[in-house]
Amino acid sequence: MGCASCGTGGSAGCKNNGHCSTGGCNKLNVFDWLSNMDVPAMHRFDVVEIRFKNGRKEFFRNAKKLDIVTGDAVVVDVPNGHHIGYVSMQGELVRLQMSKKGIKDNEEVREIYRKATSRDMERWDEARNREESVMYRTKEIIQSTKLEMKLTDVEFQADGGKATFFYSAEGRVDFRELIKILAGEFRIRVEMRQISVRQEAGRIGGLGVCGRELCCSTWLTDFKNVSTSAARYQNLSLNPSKLSGQCGRLKCCLNYELDTYMEALEDIPEVESLQTHRGVAKLQKTDIFRKIMWFGYADDNNWFSVDVDRVKEILALNKKGKKPASLQENEMEVEADISSINSDLEAMDKKFSGKGKKKKKKKRNKFKGRKPQQKKSENP
Repeated sequence: MGCASCGTGGSAGCKNNGHCSTGGCNKLNVFDWLSNMDVPAMHRFDVVEIRFKNGRKEFFRNAKKLDIVTGDAVVVDVPNGHHIGYVSMQGELVRLQMSKKGIKDNEEVREIYRKATSRDMERWDEARNREESVMYRTKEIIQSTKLEMKLTDVEFQADGGKATFFYSAEGRVDFRELIKILAGEFRIRVEMRQISVRQEAGRIGGLGVCGRELCCSTWLTDFKNVSTSAARYQNLSLNPSKLSGQCGRLKCCLNYELDTYMEALEDIPEVESLQTHRGVAKLQKTDIFRKIMWFGYADDNNWFSVDVDRVKEILALNKKGKKPASLQENEMEVEADISSINSDLEAMDKKFSGKGKKKKKKKRNKFKGRKPQQKKSENP
């Protein structure tokens, strides 16, 4: 038994060929952290989570108490026929998943017929082999009918009698004529299901700029609205090419750290400029987590870092009509004229230094330049 996503009979990662405890190498895996919980057989939850193509999951009741494990292929009851899916989860965690998704445990939950046999798998393979050719032909029909819609995927039921066409569109599409054409050409029951562009990217899959698989195709199921204000609060450049994902919409990950930024911004004052004696200092950049703001003057290319507390202090002075001397100091430093204060000391230094020089002058040698006199010889 292989992974349903590749259909090659083997997985490239764990090499368990679809029998791993987490449900195989499929999208939107959930780790069953309650799998080791011992529950009496009479109290065991009988609803099982079944995975279909591209990570689509639904819940079915194991009313016949079949001995199934995670990764088994089972035949389930669906409207107008039967389908084959893989068991992705069972036990008490399924009850929590149903509560999370708002699905009630009542008679509307359909049943599991049996484990899939080799004959069931052969018929399903034949139906899946038709999906690619039907998809290409349907795109040609949509283009000829000039409908404003984009076909994303085609999923055949295991019995081959029904196919679901997933498409995305900006608005409502009148596809009644298209259904007649498809049903007549392919001899099947047709179901059209509209999905959003984010769901479309999740079904196709791919890698994001972070180097990991897309969140919408691995774990994200609830798509919340993402606005450009999320990028502004995080001081990100409003560049559409960098902020948009593969779906063409703003990246879902912009919302992940938004709450942390909003909490940190509570201590950051809203200011565009500060008034100082040097001039008007305009805000250039804010480091939200270090709580440092950079300001710059119109006549200066340098940026000056100011602490948030200092910014609040300057704002308080500006509200009172006062201006600090600069972004760092409130008052101008008065430099005294040192030359005038020490003028008397300099005069005394010159006076005494002059006397000292005179005293240090060498005395002229009065004998210098005279010829030595010869001593008279004494007569005996």
